[in-house]
Amino acid sequence: MRHQQLLSPYYLFFLALSLFAERTSAQNPIIRDQFTADPTARVFNGRIYLYPSHDIPVAEGARKDWFCMADYHVFSSDNLTDWTDHGVIVSQEDVPWGNPSGYAMWAPDCVEKDGKYYFYFPNAPKSGRGFAIGVATSDLPDGPFRLESKPIVGTSGIDPSVLIDDDGSAYIYWSGMGIRGAKLKNNMMELDGELQEVKMPRREGMPEMPPMKVGGQQMEGLPEGFKEGPFAFKRAGRYYLTFPWVREEGGTETLAYAMSDSPLGPWTFKGLIMAEHANRCWTNHHSLVEFRGQWYLFYHHNDFSPNDDKRRSVCIDKVTFNADGTIQEVKPTLRGVGIISATSRIEVDRYSAASEGVTTALNDTVYPFLGLHASLPKKGSWMTFGDVDFSMITDGYVMLCVKADENTELTLREKSAKGKVIARAKVTVKSEITRPGMPTPFRRDQSGQWLTLTVPLDYTPKGIADLVVTCEGTAVSVDWVQLRNRQQYFTPVAKNTASAKPDEHGFIRRWQLMEPQKQDIRSNVIFTDSWLRKTFADELDKLPKKAKWYAMESPTYNMKLFRFAEKYGSQAYGNLFWCETVFDCTEDISDVRLAAGSNGASMWWIDGQEVLLLEGDRRMVVDDGVSHRLTLKKGRHTLRCAVINGPGLSDMCVRFIDEQGKPITNFNIQ
Repeated sequence: MRHQQLLSPYYLFFLALSLFAERTSAQNPIIRDQFTADPTARVFNGRIYLYPSHDIPVAEGARKDWFCMADYHVFSSDNLTDWTDHGVIVSQEDVPWGNPSGYAMWAPDCVEKDGKYYFYFPNAPKSGRGFAIGVATSDLPDGPFRLESKPIVGTSGIDPSVLIDDDGSAYIYWSGMGIRGAKLKNNMMELDGELQEVKMPRREGMPEMPPMKVGGQQMEGLPEGFKEGPFAFKRAGRYYLTFPWVREEGGTETLAYAMSDSPLGPWTFKGLIMAEHANRCWTNHHSLVEFRGQWYLFYHHNDFSPNDDKRRSVCIDKVTFNADGTIQEVKPTLRGVGIISATSRIEVDRYSAASEGVTTALNDTVYPFLGLHASLPKKGSWMTFGDVDFSMITDGYVMLCVKADENTELTLREKSAKGKVIARAKVTVKSEITRPGMPTPFRRDQSGQWLTLTVPLDYTPKGIADLVVTCEGTAVSVDWVQLRNRQQYFTPVAKNTASAKPDEHGFIRRWQLMEPQKQDIRSNVIFTDSWLRKTFADELDKLPKKAKWYAMESPTYNMKLFRFAEKYGSQAYGNLFWCETVFDCTEDISDVRLAAGSNGASMWWIDGQEVLLLEGDRRMVVDDGVSHRLTLKKGRHTLRCAVINGPGLSDMCVRFIDEQGKPITNFNIQ
């Protein structure tokens, strides 16, 4: 049956998507390449492990309007932001006692005792009625798990939860004719106590069912109404029994809780942890866990399937306890928890807060894991995405995936809708990049509506800050925002830095570069010998006395002058670049040639004497031009070049070679 399931169109899409999906997910829902529900979170060895159930599209032969679950995955994280899928740990066709086509592998749990991990899960048996709870064991929290041959006798129900008390005693809770609980034997696989014969309630239109033998006891003190999915834990000496609860007829599930001084009650009902989902998603299911001093609620919602509440996704929000141990009601958020790196793709539709009228919607209703987008309806609309870490941005730009019906503007700000401007973007149907040299924007879909814009940063926040997107014009929709660092084309050379050597191929990488000098050049066809000599002589005569020079070292053999102009000039195209380097020879070096290449035309001088001219509209090639034979006398020399270009990129490379074309490297560069 697993192979039939994998052939479904949904599953083929999920498989393809998983090859490209980013692992980072610092917003709700946290798992973004498959449907996950009923999350049990546990902390093992300082890492948090997540054991959810796995909603899949309805399989062949399964009930069309019901939950469909065939296996279990386990996920883990050390920061609640980056989640690793460790794959399937239990599948329905592998359970010795289970129905291989039951599709009823509902909420599980996993606990550790004496170095062994026990995974508890419900399943429909091969024969008979109802459900049973099975066990699988492992030496590691992410498996592999070994399945026991039989289920736990006396657990006719679903949604197991296990609590290990301070003294090592273990208790199991499950849903079945209400919520039941029992102590486990030391082997963690048998109920401790006698089984009881319980009369099964008769369903309307169905024949009367014979009694069943069940273990444990019904939990007392819980409110009236449908209850399932128990999760028990202990905090500050008090026991908590939490559960999904339908508090009114025809309603949907809340998350509620009760407290006790004993692991099996009686319980005192305290109230809600989370109210019904606003969109009337029928179920909710959960766990609470403390991780690094903060308590969290893991729960599920149908964010990725708003029209189908049988396909759900796991979310996280923080939990706060009052001084008396009671739990403050948790309001579900889009943002979720965790700090996200500014270099990750930030899905700002999962905002922490937003102005009135901001809405979210799926990008594609057929393939929900393509995510959602947010719409800012008018000028002044805003949304805030909290806890973004900007510390890794050193020389950055920002990319935004946006859509607008007409020309508009939006701004990224720090902290608030009136905070310091990080970047500004103009959005048009045919938006172009706002500064050359950055990645070309591309259309997200065939309609051409979604555009990815690339814009420079006006300001980079320090450390962790809130990112705010504001609409400065007409309505605009935003899918995601991502900051990136520019490639490091240069390394500044500090004063009194030790001398350098040419690289192994002889290329000179350390230069003094003058700030680019603007040129009005419409076409490079004018780069003739006579034009270049006159232009370079004229420009040399009128060089500004206070022109700024930059000492730079290139990480590559060529000096990327276009990138230099992009960062230090007023324009990237149409520039004259003056470049100079000083080198020392420890001895006379005779019969050498200067070999250079440039994008654009160039002229080269040694100690003020012209040695090479590369005319015409060139594309840089190593050793594109070679000088006459030279003798480099012992002592200090100055190598200067001028590179000029119009509408194209600009760079250059140079080295000295001998008569056989081998590089000369026995000199020092200051």
